[in-house]
Amino acid sequence: MAEQTQIDITPWTEKYRPHKLGDIIGQKDIVRSLGGFVKAGNMPHLLLAGPPGCGKTTATLALAREMYGANVSECLLEMNASDERGIDVVRGKIKDFARTVSLASVPFKLIFLDEADSLTSDAQSALRRTMELYVSNTRFILGCNYSSKIIEPIQSRCSVFRFRPLAEEEMKEMMGRIAEREKLKIDEKAFTALSYVSEGDMRRLINALQGAALHGPHITEESVFKFAARARPKEILEMMNFALEGKFTEARRHLHKLLVDYGLSGEDVLIQMFRELDNVKIEERAKADLIDKIGEYNFRVVEGANEVIQLEACLAQMAVLGKEKKTA
Repeated sequence: MAEQTQIDITPWTEKYRPHKLGDIIGQKDIVRSLGGFVKAGNMPHLLLAGPPGCGKTTATLALAREMYGANVSECLLEMNASDERGIDVVRGKIKDFARTVSLASVPFKLIFLDEADSLTSDAQSALRRTMELYVSNTRFILGCNYSSKIIEPIQSRCSVFRFRPLAEEEMKEMMGRIAEREKLKIDEKAFTALSYVSEGDMRRLINALQGAALHGPHITEESVFKFAARARPKEILEMMNFALEGKFTEARRHLHKLLVDYGLSGEDVLIQMFRELDNVKIEERAKADLIDKIGEYNFRVVEGANEVIQLEACLAQMAVLGKEKKTA
């Protein structure tokens, strides 16, 4: 009986997640500091703040692996605060793990609490006390998107590291790694498209690349935008220019084509319109008015108003604005 070929079904986001601090792309200063903690065998509580997909979880797991080696599963408790966000979790699961002594060579254990900004204020207050009481046994690493949502007493007990969105060169480096391993050919325009749709989010980049690769090993700009449900920047800009020139019917036709061809949501369209503002050739005051309009209609869409009606109303406002302001 012939042997069956085993298919690797691991998502690329996990398959290509770096396991060592030295393999992490970007965040060089932060990675260097974390490496220093590993060498010293000691560290304070950490607060890792930054947008999604910029390396907070990857850096934490790599730190834990290098610090504990084969004992990492016994010495690291990984939790997501958006799932378990109440005070009972802090008083129960977290406190029980924090009070036990580490049996590894490193004299403390780690608790990684991802999306810590989802914790209720009561849970954060209880967590602050737990961090204080068991600091000799346990160190906490808190990951969050918005450090402003973490109460000040917790922030003052942590070393704060602010992660930034990844730069285009860093994205390109990761694309090159994956392309070499998966035997992909990525067009230059596809590189640009992948950087555009990912917006500095490495996880989104890898997912978009894996999706585009379903169409074949040759990655093109078209396959990227189709899978990522994003319109080409020039198509969004074209629609905006039609509206500002007073060609409302043509702008409306472009809008409907984008909604059908790419399956965009109303918020997706408005966000892409906002990103293209720098390329719209109108005076600065008109741009400020346009940002105000896009912000207003984005709020309406988020609050549940009909997307198509709100997008058409936004284009109508742009047509009125275009008549009032002279194009450059």
